[in-house]
Amino acid sequence: MTRAVIYLPRFSEAACRVASVLGAELVEYSSTAFSDTVGCCREIAAVMSVGIAVRGIAPHLKDKWRDPALVVVTPDLRLAIPITGGHHGANTIARELASLGTIPVITTATERAGVPSVEGIAASKGYSIVTHDATKYVNAAFLDGTAAIYTVTGPAVVIGGSDTAFLVADGEYSVGIGCRKDTTAGEIETAVLILLSRLGISPEQVLVYSTTTKKAQESGILDAVRALGRPVLYLDDRIIRAHPPHSTSGASRIGLSGVAEPCALATSKRKELVLEKTAVGGVTIAIAR
Repeated sequence: MTRAVIYLPRFSEAACRVASVLGAELVEYSSTAFSDTVGCCREIAAVMSVGIAVRGIAPHLKDKWRDPALVVVTPDLRLAIPITGGHHGANTIARELASLGTIPVITTATERAGVPSVEGIAASKGYSIVTHDATKYVNAAFLDGTAAIYTVTGPAVVIGGSDTAFLVADGEYSVGIGCRKDTTAGEIETAVLILLSRLGISPEQVLVYSTTTKKAQESGILDAVRALGRPVLYLDDRIIRAHPPHSTSGASRIGLSGVAEPCALATSKRKELVLEKTAVGGVTIAIAR
């Protein structure tokens, strides 16, 4: 199940009405109701007080990108209050419940101001956000009226700073690339294809390739990624340093703790390495999802 309604037994009638609107499974409240539900549901409505719901969900919160969307619905069905994951489904659930006469209590700044948000654009178009840390800067710029939206099609290279949000239309895996200076496009493409094949991943399943801006002047990576048919992002040092590598690296010679692993993690959806840094000739590759 992807949606659930956790409810106190005395509020079962209200919970049934909420579940009917949301197409959700009913889960009677118990000491393990939240722990049992979080693992299988991305969106949860809780028919109970805010205090009970917050204490129930609190031990399971990690960060805004992995937390479930939680909406508290008052037992009289008057209010639907997004608690976590407003941009990630909770605001949507609250609005859906308006058909019951329930008032959605939306607190996220962009929605309150009636302007776009990075997360909202991604959700409405089915895009994936590959630079999560940048969303707070871009959303703030939307509020100020200074953010712009650009569309880039086809095999492409995009260079942006730490305050630029990148959305990609499809793909599951992020591939970080490091290489020796003047490594050829053929060597890089071969290394990528060997390691993708080893994991049973097709090139079409790749969301994005990424490397350090220090490699922006080297044609090998750009030409290889063009041949592979997906975008390549050049990440600045601050983004790379925010994602420490799992294994040791020789990147200290260019002032970084790593390249392949931090780049793969920084641009991945779930921040899970599926292939630690692996060398093929003069190329190092890491893959995350």
